Amino acid sequence: MRRPFARTLFRAPALLAAAALLPLAFPVPSAADSVVIGGRSVRVADSPWMVALSSRDRFGGTRSGQFCGGVVVGRSSVMTAAHCLSPEVLGTALRAVSDLKVIAGRDDLRTRSGAEIPVRRTWVNPEYDPETNSGDVAVITLDAPLPQGYVIPMAGSGDSAYATSTSAAVYGWGDTTGVGDYANTLRAARVQVLGDSVCKAAYPGSSEGAFLARTMLCAGKLQGGRDACQGDSGGPLVARGRLIGLVSWGSGCGHPGSPGVYTRVSEAMRVMPEPA
Repeated sequence: MRRPFARTLFRAPALLAAAALLPLAFPVPSAADSVVIGGRSVRVADSPWMVALSSRDRFGGTRSGQFCGGVVVGRSSVMTAAHCLSPEVLGTALRAVSDLKVIAGRDDLRTRSGAEIPVRRTWVNPEYDPETNSGDVAVITLDAPLPQGYVIPMAGSGDSAYATSTSAAVYGWGDTTGVGDYANTLRAARVQVLGDSVCKAAYPGSSEGAFLARTMLCAGKLQGGRDACQGDSGGPLVARGRLIGLVSWGSGCGHPGSPGVYTRVSEAMRVMPEPA
């Protein structure tokens, strides 16, 4: 199995001026005709809960400093992946990132539309295990609230949105092909929720990650071609109008037999602070 990777834009701070991207060690998926992988352009106006995490100091200004996605779960609360706020992603300790912001209402990252909201505080799941990727959730509290219409409902335990074969959509500004072609505009891909047995077979476990049904779910297409990719981490997986997952990790992008793995939101709700 190829080494699983957290689906975050990894860009070395020392190379920002040249906008250099770390190379990826896998080929372009044959069905990767868009982005997310196998996706299409969508409007933030139709999905206002979708936001970008930004730090120009760490990731440059070409795409507003975007490095991860997030989703609005309370007027002042944004849920994202725990690994997005790690030193491995940021290139420094979270407390040293002075310009961390959440961008809401912006389709094209090259523009100044929407709002850039400073962060008041952050919470990273103390149960997050970077060895297995379990518990990959964090919550950002905004310095100013967003309108109530930006908030997406979360699917609790037992919600029918988690059922196998349910149609879902994953959103992001991430890699369009699997080789570092990052989107400027928001995209979404239609996927299906896959059964736990499929996910366990794809990711039986190693020192680099394992599928754990209690804290994870997976989604995609068995034949590949539709998936999240690098730069999409922390973004939402939405089914039946409710948030069911956060982009977390996987092996390659859109490869047959290697579906995307997501933080299970019903389990995240158990450990996270009450949304503000």
